[in-house]
Amino acid sequence: MTENTQQQTAPTTELPTTYAPAEVEGPLYERWVERGYFEADAKSEKPPYTIVIPPPNVTGSLHLGHAFEHTLIDALTRRKRMQGFETLWQPGMDHAGIATQNVVERELAKEGKSRHDLGREAFVERVWQWKAESGGQISGQMKRLGDGVAWSRERFTMDEGLSQAVQTIFKKLYDDELIYRAERIINWCPRCLTAISDIEVEYQDDEGELVSIRYGEGDDSLVVATTRAETMLGDTAVAVHPDDERYKHLVGKQIKLPLTDRTIPVVADTHVDPEFGTGAVKVTPAHDPNDFEIGQRHNLPNLAVMDERAVITVHGPFQGLDRLEARSAIVAALRAEGRIVAEKRPYVHSVGHCSRCKTTIEPRLSMQWWVKVGPLAKAAGDAVRDGKVKIHPQEMEKRYFDWVDNLHDWCISRQLWWGHRIPVWYGPNGEVVCVGPDEQPPTGEGWHQDTDVLDTWFSSGLWPFSTLGWPERTESLEKFYPNSVLVTGYDILFFWVARMMMFGLYAMDGTPPFHTIALHGMVRDQNGKKMSKSFGNVVNPLDWMDQYGSDAVRFTLANGANPGVDVPIGEDWVKASRNFANKIWNATRFALMNGATIEGELPPVEQLSATDRWILSRLNKTVAQVDAYYEDYQFAKLSDTLYHFAWDEVFDWYVELSKTTFFAGGEQAKVSGRVLGEVLDVMLRLLHPIVPFVTEALWTTLTGRESLVIAEWPKDSGFRDDAAEAEIENLQQVVTEVRRFRADQGLQPGQKVPARLELDGTVLAAHEAAIRQLLRLQPEGEGFSATASLPVAGATVALDLSGTIDVAAERKRLAKDLAAAEKEKAQAEGKLGNEAFLAKAPDNVVDKIRTRLAKADEDIARIQAQLANLPQA
Repeated sequence: MTENTQQQTAPTTELPTTYAPAEVEGPLYERWVERGYFEADAKSEKPPYTIVIPPPNVTGSLHLGHAFEHTLIDALTRRKRMQGFETLWQPGMDHAGIATQNVVERELAKEGKSRHDLGREAFVERVWQWKAESGGQISGQMKRLGDGVAWSRERFTMDEGLSQAVQTIFKKLYDDELIYRAERIINWCPRCLTAISDIEVEYQDDEGELVSIRYGEGDDSLVVATTRAETMLGDTAVAVHPDDERYKHLVGKQIKLPLTDRTIPVVADTHVDPEFGTGAVKVTPAHDPNDFEIGQRHNLPNLAVMDERAVITVHGPFQGLDRLEARSAIVAALRAEGRIVAEKRPYVHSVGHCSRCKTTIEPRLSMQWWVKVGPLAKAAGDAVRDGKVKIHPQEMEKRYFDWVDNLHDWCISRQLWWGHRIPVWYGPNGEVVCVGPDEQPPTGEGWHQDTDVLDTWFSSGLWPFSTLGWPERTESLEKFYPNSVLVTGYDILFFWVARMMMFGLYAMDGTPPFHTIALHGMVRDQNGKKMSKSFGNVVNPLDWMDQYGSDAVRFTLANGANPGVDVPIGEDWVKASRNFANKIWNATRFALMNGATIEGELPPVEQLSATDRWILSRLNKTVAQVDAYYEDYQFAKLSDTLYHFAWDEVFDWYVELSKTTFFAGGEQAKVSGRVLGEVLDVMLRLLHPIVPFVTEALWTTLTGRESLVIAEWPKDSGFRDDAAEAEIENLQQVVTEVRRFRADQGLQPGQKVPARLELDGTVLAAHEAAIRQLLRLQPEGEGFSATASLPVAGATVALDLSGTIDVAAERKRLAKDLAAAEKEKAQAEGKLGNEAFLAKAPDNVVDKIRTRLAKADEDIARIQAQLANLPQA
């Protein structure tokens, strides 16, 4: 439905005296959804505009990061919808393998059960039951925020269609020899009992111990240092740098491994840094990724010494101990043998933890499924290098290339029950069969399916096209792929974005999944500190939405959104945005009560006052500026532009300047009412994508039309009136200067002062009534004495301040200010006159001093004028 076909009723001037978000927002959103405004038609002839939601976890709830990202996406899609695009904001949720399995396992634990008590099939059924009853509460919270998503298209990464897409691409990658099974080192969580991805590892500084251990005897000994003494039981070599003269006599020899009956070789490897520590490192290929690589190069055995729960499985005295218990016991045993050369405790170092359960990660050699990312990553890099995909801001490209150009093969298998099960069957005689979605798995005695599931990122990497029906060539896929833009945080540039790029290019015949990647920063507290439960600074956006309204939260977030930069946010800023929403409401209400209307054509230019022409000129410049900022994803700048246009220019100047016209009535009041209606109409359209609720309520009241959601986006008409802008700028200068003078003299804002306005021969002559109204200036009357005279903007404002101020005290205060300004000027002139200083000082420092000098000159001139304008004591 376009604006021209919108249902229309008679405009009304009736608005409640105050804006109550809680009473407005819910009913408005329900109306938008019921009328299908957010749905997308694949058969439409309109140009497509597509954005997918970064799918939140089914276990999640709306946090400030979601609110921030969703506000930006909603603003983009609302604007494009108004511009006439067939707009699809694709919603959905991620099944979140580990997180969801953990939630349901905790529920079972309350019943005294484990998933093994239920068995795999029953446990998965229990997870589906949990999803139906408790999962996805974030959907309702997204509605609270105002997300304009196409709800009828909502997808879930485990639904039937997406499961088919996962199985299809796995089979295709397997057949193309881009998926393989191999034993490698992975991140292992001993609590969750699964491999986890890099993004699911959180690093933090932990206190541990660094022990230096002597291996070997006499001249054939060397010292290694480690923070994980328990892994020495799995050492299969000691490595030194091939050019390290200290150890050349040992390379190739066998040395005794303490506490065991084994000997291990000394190998030479360039990975070792001879300048770090002793220049010798223990090599435990089964428990360290770097050691594994050394082991591969030197054909070392891989000796695993821990089970899946990180319990020691070898060497009698320590067998059965937890890794941390074993660490202390082994150090004690080494100390008893005189093998400990040095101990440093506490030793603070970075340690990886499972993001779900906070357990320390254990590097572990394990048989897993992997994606060979080399050719896929090259295509993902080339798509950006060739300009097929643009990254915004551009400086983020380097981080992208640093990642995709150095990707290691991706471990995609997880030892879970909840997720997409790997579609591979094993036979009784070692057969391995990968089964596609339309193929029957092999049957018979001895055949069984792989027990692992796929990494959640595998299915979410298909999101831009699987949600549109791939592998079928659906109308939606043809219409809405590739996506127009991906809006996401720079923190998942590597993990999610890179995977979508790889899979999209691979599955869609070289067509990337999106034209633009627009990266934003992270939301932080008002002091710029990361939000964390441990810091006690986490904010629930729903609390702020309850208290201040969703528009206030949205505007605050958008107003801080500079591309790729973190966003600080505090409650005071949300309060300020609430005040802005109230200002829009109250000013529009006043305008409606005083004749603002959109009825009929705009009057011809010759009927418009300078004030009318000024605001229309400023309006069109604002439209052009906002459009430019949108195209550059400059949300902070466009929000700031709209804020100052609405509050400063429309409400504080145009409405105030027009009051005398409105109060006088007549034809000119009708003209200004039509102009004000036009300005409000366009201004509310411009604000709508950021603050949709308050603008919808006001615009429908102003226009009598059905909805802003389907209204046309404003266009710059090209109208400019530089002369009117200059005229009103002169008026603003007079009002601002006199207001400052009044404040300097200690006059109350509402205090009336007799004044003579000498405006003859200036463009201000027509604005005397408005100037007097804004400045609370009375006619001069009998006995008028011009005790102060202010020349400004080619005019003179003479004020009679007799009896209103303490002249002696004011002269004393101004004299003190003048002395300070003259001292500031002397200091600045002294530095700028010092050639030695100018030769050494950076340009920005010199520029600051020049600015200080100019400011001091202005202050001196202003204060001297104030002194001259004071009555004689």
